[in-house]
Parts: sequence; structure tokens; C-alpha cells
Amino acid sequence: MSHKILCVVGARPNFMKIAPIMAEFNSDSTPLTARLVHTGQHYNEAMNHQFFVDLGIPEPDINLEAGSGSHAVQTAEIMKRFEPVLDHEKPAAVLVVGDVNSTIACALVAAKKGIPVIHVEAGLRSFDRTMPEEINRVLTDQISDLLFTTERMAKDNLKREGITEERIHFVGNVMIDTLHNNLSRAIPASQTLAKAGFTGGPYAALTLHRPSNVDSPDALSGLLETITKVCSMIPVAFPLHPRTRSRIDEYGLGALLENPRLLVLPPLGYLQMLGLMKDAKFFLTDSGGIQEETTALGVPCITLRDNTERQITVDEGTNVIAGQDRSKILAAVKDVMETGGKTGNIPEYWDGHASRRIVSILHAWLASKGH
Repeated sequence: MSHKILCVVGARPNFMKIAPIMAEFNSDSTPLTARLVHTGQHYNEAMNHQFFVDLGIPEPDINLEAGSGSHAVQTAEIMKRFEPVLDHEKPAAVLVVGDVNSTIACALVAAKKGIPVIHVEAGLRSFDRTMPEEINRVLTDQISDLLFTTERMAKDNLKREGITEERIHFVGNVMIDTLHNNLSRAIPASQTLAKAGFTGGPYAALTLHRPSNVDSPDALSGLLETITKVCSMIPVAFPLHPRTRSRIDEYGLGALLENPRLLVLPPLGYLQMLGLMKDAKFFLTDSGGIQEETTALGVPCITLRDNTERQITVDEGTNVIAGQDRSKILAAVKDVMETGGKTGNIPEYWDGHASRRIVSILHAWLASKGH
């Protein structure tokens, strides 16, 4: 008997997580069938399409085209558009990944209709409730029936919040499945950087997009001034997020991008970013996914946030937390330049097989429920 699972994506961080899960669902080894729902939370069609092509994700079966807006508007719009999809599809379960607005919106609609909710990447906590993603994570976990974790520490977080142990399964990290599946296809950094006039040698890479870093003129200018100092030690490749670009323009900070050793790039597809990351001497970022990927690749990572929900990348991996503190950032950079930086281990179950474990457990779980 085949069970239908509705898998939800909404924003680029979700695409890397859903790709190996969809591939596993679509293999001949499982009686489960999956249909992909794209909420349209990130609606830059060119960028979306590039990620789908790079990662081999099938075109979505359903596109809600919810678009952007405030957190409330966007979440409400996705909920309104997702409910009739559930009524029509009548799935055995709804699978959500990560911590974006689409995650909590679709989980909430399903839970209220009595449809089981499966959360992939459950239990991660920054313990910073000022981050919208933290609210989404905590609430999604509370209403999920089956919670798949990337690290053992996540189970302790969930149990502290009253979630029973039998709902929690440690399976590893689907982001790393995607990395393993695509590493041989990564576009060489030399090819990407040549477009910015870079002729070779060591380089660092930078991404910035979080509101705490880019939505304040003081925070953004401070970080870009710090990066200018980093550029005096090593060229820095900077794929510029559209949100960050608009804030730089709005705040009149364009002059801080004119350093010839700051290699400003357009937003990159997954295979370009993977090549850039793999070959970098180190990476400066406020992205959760990049903290994980650099640990998997053994590349030193300096995180431009005061906390992380990916604590395992600090405890076991290559990640150092520096926040917006210029002295901490420059000290971490100096350490990498002089000693090679922090070395780490690959965390348990970050082995490229997390999606296989997820689908196997989900199939057994649905069978036990009589679905």
C-alpha cells in the first residue's frame, strides 16, 4: 500500500534539505510517494529555478505563490493557501524542514486538521527568542508527531520542552547528504571568482543576510568596516544577498564595497557556493547552513552572530562564534592565517545517509499507525 506524503519547501535553505529526501522517496526502495509543495515564500524565480536544477529537485507539484510580506502576513497567506491543498490531497502526513515561516505555517494547518506532522531538523536551539527562526523551531516541534534530529544534543532540548522520547529520532543531517551528493559537481571557485577579476591564490568568503546584521546601519557599517580590515590580510569573496544589497544602498554604504580586495559577487547557485566554500581558506557567515557545511568540509568558519543553534559545529566542528565584535573577528582571522585555524571532527551520522534513515523510520511509523 502506498502512502502519500506532502513535502513542503518555501525558501532556499529548505531546498538543500528536501533534495535528498525527495530522491529517497522517489527511489524504488520505498512504498511511500511524495508530492512537493512550494509555498513561494522566496519568489525570485531565477534563483529558485537554479537551485532546483542544481540539486535535481523535481518541479513542485503544487506552488502556492504566497510571496513576501511581514512575518504575520506571509505566515497567514501560506496557511490560507495550504488548507485547500490538504483538503484535496488528503495526505498520510505532512513533512516540513528547517525553520522558515513556511515550516510553521504548514505544520500548524496540518496539525489542526489532525494530519501527522513530520519535522526534519528538529530540536535545534539558539535560545534567542529575538530570532524569528527560533520561534518557528520551538512551535513546529511542539505540534510535530515525528521529530528527526541532526545531533544528539537536540533530543535533550526537546525533552526539556516536554516532547516524549518515542517521537524523537536521531538520523543525522540531510544538508550533508546534499553536500556528499554534489561535491564532485561543485563549480571550481577559480571559475566563479574570475568573474570578479580574481587571478588566484588564497581567499576567504563572506555571507551576510540576517536582520540583526543588515537591518541596522550601525551593525552593517561596523561589519563591512571590519571586513575591510580582513581584506588587508586576504582577499574576501562576497556573494551579495539581495536583502543585504538593498540595505547597503538604503544606508549609503556602497563605498565600503569598493575595496579592490573585496570580490563582490551576485547571489550564487548551490554548486557555485559549494565550490567557493570547499576551496576557501576560511568562511565568515551568519548562515546556519554554512556553519554545518564548513564543518563537514573541514573549512574554518567564523560566525558573525552572538549565538548559534548549530552548537555541534562549535563543540565538534570548525566553527568559532565571534558576533559583531571587531576584535573577536580579527583575532579569529589572525588565528586562521597564522595557524590554519580550528580543526574539527565530522559529527556522528553526518555521513550522507540521513534521508535514507528518515524514509525508513517514517515508513515503519506509518505502518504501525495503520495508515
